[in-house]
Amino acid sequence: MAISWRSEAGTSLVETIVAVGVLTVGALGMAGVLTQGMQKMTGSPGDLVATQKAAEAIESVFSARDSHIITWAQIRNTNVGGVFLVGAKPLKLAGADGLINTADDGVIESVTYPGKDGMPGGGDDVVETLDRFSREIKITDLTVDLRSITVTVTYQSGAGSRTYSLTTYISNYA
Repeated sequence: MAISWRSEAGTSLVETIVAVGVLTVGALGMAGVLTQGMQKMTGSPGDLVATQKAAEAIESVFSARDSHIITWAQIRNTNVGGVFLVGAKPLKLAGADGLINTADDGVIESVTYPGKDGMPGGGDDVVETLDRFSREIKITDLTVDLRSITVTVTYQSGAGSRTYSLTTYISNYA
């Protein structure tokens, strides 16, 4: 009985090229995921502001109904006899009526972020004007005593724009 020994001393050039190709595709995929993650992370402060400003608008409408600052008939957009402006408007401070996105709104809002020390109220705080944000309040009648409120906040993030929408319902009964 004869035993044959075959030499398996290494890998061929074809095997090496295939392995390098597989590793390259994997590395490029991971780089793409990392890039998208970084883009999402840089938009995080804007996402937070957008969610807070949308919630603030909803609270403003409910507060107006509950405190009777305006009547049920006025809780509409201006094109149907209400007080809330139609279309996307800059994020401005509420005017004398205490309602946002109405005709008497004030100056564009700003937000203060903690500086490098991470402590709010220090001398290194950063103030950002929210001029790259816009907010639209759309109020739709569903029934005589029920309306839908949709607040859409749009803002610039990098080369594109991002949108956050919040929808809720309000009734005539507080």
